[in-house]
Amino acid sequence: MADYKLELKGICKSFPGVKALDNVQLSLRPGTVHALMGENGAGKSTLMKCLFGIYKMDAGEIILDGQKIEIGNPDEAMKHGIAMVHQELQPVLARSVGENLYLGRFPVKKFGPLQIIDHKKLYADTEMWLQEVKMDFPAKAQLGTLSIGQMQSVEIAKAVSQQAKVVIFDEPTSSLSDNEVEALFRIMNDLRDKGVTMVYISHKMDEIKRIADDITVMRDGTYVGTWRADELTTDQIIEKMVGRELTTIYPEKAQDVGEVVMEVKNLCSIHSNSFQDVSFTLRKGEILGFGGLVGAQRTELMEGIFGIRNVASGEIWIHGKKVKIKHPIDAMNAGVGLITEDRRGNGIFGCLSVKDNVGVSVYKKNLLAKFILDHKKINKIVDDSIQMLNIKTPSMKQHISNLSGGNQQKVIVSRWLANNPDILIMDEPTRGIDVGAKHEIYEIMRSLAKQGKAIIMISSEMPELLGMADRICVMCNGKLTGELGDREDMSQEKVMAFATQF
Repeated sequence: MADYKLELKGICKSFPGVKALDNVQLSLRPGTVHALMGENGAGKSTLMKCLFGIYKMDAGEIILDGQKIEIGNPDEAMKHGIAMVHQELQPVLARSVGENLYLGRFPVKKFGPLQIIDHKKLYADTEMWLQEVKMDFPAKAQLGTLSIGQMQSVEIAKAVSQQAKVVIFDEPTSSLSDNEVEALFRIMNDLRDKGVTMVYISHKMDEIKRIADDITVMRDGTYVGTWRADELTTDQIIEKMVGRELTTIYPEKAQDVGEVVMEVKNLCSIHSNSFQDVSFTLRKGEILGFGGLVGAQRTELMEGIFGIRNVASGEIWIHGKKVKIKHPIDAMNAGVGLITEDRRGNGIFGCLSVKDNVGVSVYKKNLLAKFILDHKKINKIVDDSIQMLNIKTPSMKQHISNLSGGNQQKVIVSRWLANNPDILIMDEPTRGIDVGAKHEIYEIMRSLAKQGKAIIMISSEMPELLGMADRICVMCNGKLTGELGDREDMSQEKVMAFATQF
């Protein structure tokens, strides 16, 4: 048997204006979990997409079980026993679990001269594969009724059903609850026991230390090195990823904050199972953290404040004046901005350029005539944003979808800053980005606070919440169950106590 289950050698891949991979290598031991790490833009996902046949590599070779193979598309990858669970799920929500699991390879039976889908076999086999990954929801359930974690399990069941020898997990836990992460790790351990080799891409250090056998680090599209997971400390991994030592991830907190800029009084959703009777204040120069478990209704509350969701009752006061927010335009006119939780889903305009993604917020303010944009002024705004937030892009004309997650997030921040809001709501601002990019986002947030901006930050990462927030509000089942205002009083135990206060 070959020493390595899979080897990638000398992989190169370029896009217009960007060399994404430069002579990268990767060697996977059989029956292990191999963590692939690096900052956003390091080339991790690009490398895996070359392996899976989504991208055609410019140079290099793939060796599976000691034999060189060619992979021109995902179908060929799956025929070689390589499966991929993507970071951005693309489920068909209106169809069943079974139909999603067998999409593109439905079992068929003959009906005279025709072939028709064998639904009986499809659902029986789906039930079997769901049991294999220890999931008990029905095969005939509509996929759109499941949680993100359950949808992720369907993707894993699909990989298992393909009898995959190598499974790639690209940021699989970015939208999962703690319980769903535990379920994923249980499945991965079962697969490892059966001899399946896995590649695991994640920015979460605690997960890497728990699940990985080996770690490969990439930086700026190049190979840095491979180590056994137990040989590296978290600080050493970070230093290898960013190429420098990060002495502290979180910037120093503000010493004091200013006057109240927003007051929310007894805000209630029109839905009884959503946020109810929530009151809080926000001060100038403050980062106010919102903690809680999945389902606490934090996002829903912020969408209610921003005018995305309907509110049944309650009041919002900004700068001492009561405001009526029925639509996001009302919120923007009141000086409020919202960076959403789902960056790809409703944050960026993926088919547009960096310029359009930043400039869309100021087009109306920069017109030469009624319908003619002043591109000179807009280009200046966008160029200043790129410089100020250190956005890594070949040019403002680059499609935003070609940027790393961290740089996409900076573009979204730039869009709102161009509109100069007094209050900025940031929902999971560092989800899916690496530790180096996180540090840059934290620096931006603290800099904005020092300029007098008031920031609301929703975060499910406890270290981030405790490290960045000047004050923490905690929600549980739509209720505001506690507030931690004294920094010495802030602790994970106290946040969790309020977060589970049913």
